Amino acid sequence: MEARIAGGGMKMKDRKNVFLKTFDRYVCMKPQNAYLTVYLTLCLAVILSLFLALIDGARRNGARLEAEIVTDIGLQSIMAEYHRELMKQYNLFAIDTSYGTDLCSKGNTEAHLQKYLTKNLSVDDVFLSGVLYRDFFGLRLEQAEIKKASVMTDGAGAVFRRCAAEAVKADLGIGLLEELRGWMQTIEVNGLEEGKEEKQKQEYDEKIDGWVSEYDGTEVEIQEGEWETVELKNPTDSLEEKKRLGILRLVTDNEAELSGNTLSLETLIQSRMGKGEINRGNMEYAEQTEAEQLLEKFAFQEYLLRYMGRYGKENEEDALRYQIEYLIAGKGSDIENLRGVANRLCVLREAANAMYLMADKEKRAEIKVAAGLVCTLVMLPELTPLLEGAILLAWAYAESVYDVRTLFAGGKVPLLKNKETWHYSLTAALHGDLKDRAQEGKGLDYQDYLRIFMMTVNTDTLTARAMDMVEADIRKTSGNSAFRLDGCYEAVEACIRIGSSYGYQYELTRQKSYH
Repeated sequence: MEARIAGGGMKMKDRKNVFLKTFDRYVCMKPQNAYLTVYLTLCLAVILSLFLALIDGARRNGARLEAEIVTDIGLQSIMAEYHRELMKQYNLFAIDTSYGTDLCSKGNTEAHLQKYLTKNLSVDDVFLSGVLYRDFFGLRLEQAEIKKASVMTDGAGAVFRRCAAEAVKADLGIGLLEELRGWMQTIEVNGLEEGKEEKQKQEYDEKIDGWVSEYDGTEVEIQEGEWETVELKNPTDSLEEKKRLGILRLVTDNEAELSGNTLSLETLIQSRMGKGEINRGNMEYAEQTEAEQLLEKFAFQEYLLRYMGRYGKENEEDALRYQIEYLIAGKGSDIENLRGVANRLCVLREAANAMYLMADKEKRAEIKVAAGLVCTLVMLPELTPLLEGAILLAWAYAESVYDVRTLFAGGKVPLLKNKETWHYSLTAALHGDLKDRAQEGKGLDYQDYLRIFMMTVNTDTLTARAMDMVEADIRKTSGNSAFRLDGCYEAVEACIRIGSSYGYQYELTRQKSYH
């Protein structure tokens, strides 16, 4: 008889069979029911691999993006270190690679670039770095090198000239350039700068002096029974005495009030360029057409007139007060430069005035009468052509002194005169009283004539002299005694290599410029 458990209705054997069936069903699964476990295992492996690949891709691409951003920030940071005084005085942007020291070096700029890159890659300033925050990219700077640079003095100053022209090009009108070209054509066609009038006047005076030395005098009856010996004199002698005083005394009221500034040119850029003692960049720049070169030179001249001083518009803090005059004459003294420009103005005006006198019939008649009167008194009619030529050129010179005085006083003088714009009478001119001047008038002002003269200066020479003035002025400011334009970068190209603690490496080449 099978035993039964007290209080229960199931036999012990039946309970055992139920337990075994339950155990087999839930614990010892049958092989044909294990496919779900294998499937889930395989899926989890694939999904995990996908997640890991996505995480690695995100890290790789994020690290590249950060490397590019940090590179751009680093280059922009060194470009932001432009020379403040150069920008303030001349509106030019450039990196001074000396950074206020006596040594211009590419290494100085590379060191600044490395500092900015390292700082931007670092996470040390992140709150609780290493505790609550872990660097997901692990980037570090491996190398930062400036491969190429464009120096302001490259191309005999072509980079400097281009930067200066760009600074004013947007404000210029093409009408002024057309006027300037017209003035230049008038001067070239008529040979107004050849200076042949002064040489011709000297030849006339030498021949007249020869007649004077051989002439013994002529007895002329003044009143009945009274005779006087008439000596032969050159009617232009009074004017020639004035001329020997020097042009600046004739065209200015007080020569002592003119600037006496001088400048040693030996340490400036033009002298160093001539000796081959300058730093050079290695960036290429596009060649310009003839029309582009003309437009650039015109814009460059307007830039110089805007940012540099001249007679009548001096800058007290400049190394030379008459900077535009220096660009034309190239001397180390304000007085010498102003004298050179004044002489050149006088030569140009004398040629233009002589051309007008030869074309004006009334004034030619006056000259002929004056010469004939002298020759009649001394009874030397063969001397008439010499006297006519000397008187005409003397009259033209007197008028040219008036013209230069007018220009220096802020007035205007037309390139070619007519009856309305002529000033001196023949008597006043030969008398030699040359203190007249006009405050206004029609035609070209002093600045317009400076435009003409600058246009005739060789472009490279004009640029080198302009760079001289920039260097000299910047060196007068605090902390810039060793400033050099050939140590200033206008554009740079850097090669930067950034590595990662996760095994990645990025090499980037970027170029930055101010234009």
